[in-house]
Amino acid sequence: MRTHLDELRTLLDRHARPDWTTAIDGVLISKVDRSDPPTPSTSGTVFAVIAQGAKRLALGDRVYEYGAGQYLIASVDLPVTGQFTRAAPDEPALGFGLTLEPSAVAELLLQAGPGDTPRGGGGGTPSGIVVSDAPPPLLDAVVRLLRLLDEPRDRAVLAPLVKREILWRVITGEQGAAVRQLGLADSGLSHVSRAVRWIREHFAEPFRVEDVARMSGMSVSAFYRNFQAVTAMSPIQFQKQIRLQEARLLLATHPGDVTGVGHRVGYDNPSQFSREYRRQFGAPPSRDAARLRSAVGTPAGVLP
Repeated sequence: MRTHLDELRTLLDRHARPDWTTAIDGVLISKVDRSDPPTPSTSGTVFAVIAQGAKRLALGDRVYEYGAGQYLIASVDLPVTGQFTRAAPDEPALGFGLTLEPSAVAELLLQAGPGDTPRGGGGGTPSGIVVSDAPPPLLDAVVRLLRLLDEPRDRAVLAPLVKREILWRVITGEQGAAVRQLGLADSGLSHVSRAVRWIREHFAEPFRVEDVARMSGMSVSAFYRNFQAVTAMSPIQFQKQIRLQEARLLLATHPGDVTGVGHRVGYDNPSQFSREYRRQFGAPPSRDAARLRSAVGTPAGVLP
């Protein structure tokens, strides 16, 4: 694994861009040279490997830490708080990310033969975020995919094949249950993902949990249980996280309209908005908005 990590670090360092994108669709590279304070963000649905450095990620009351040679899977787009715990100019954090597409997962599951994928998922709906050590065959596939950044002639043909290999190794690996459920239309995780999308799209609106459960195709008790398992939050807590993150984005461009921003994200009571905002971000909305405009932050999603 050491050889794989050495080459992985070299490739990531050489091909890192400020916007994290690469010439291969769905492949991201991060290079971060400082440890900023914890920052709220969203996870996306992604498979991420760290080659150098370390990061801490909080989801509800759960905390995940991952470092060199480990991978993280986010199977649902969730509100998280991230912080690089080891990143410096002389030894930056280096990470690889691959966007997870439910359709690609479903296609592989359909093509797999009987018994080719592990049965079950460890009992119940998996968490929306999981962490494991990366086995050598998985790291080898990641390295081969990144080598194609230096081989433009071969990239269009070979990159999709290597991405499928990476996805297959994840699906059949230690944390495969979380990814397999991403591709199953009737899994508990898919039902929760449906609810998560609805809450994101209607975050400013009040809702009845019973209605969202029905829309997701679950009983109220099953919905609560599965939603908590995936997101580490209740549906109402999840909505609050989305509202406050959206408010923070709006305040970065409208710092003088705290009341208006609060109303736009669903708060009719300005005092409640300010109180919950301060509890979440450690400063009142107006002060935090000024800090945001003067700071140059580091992306805080699951990468690296």
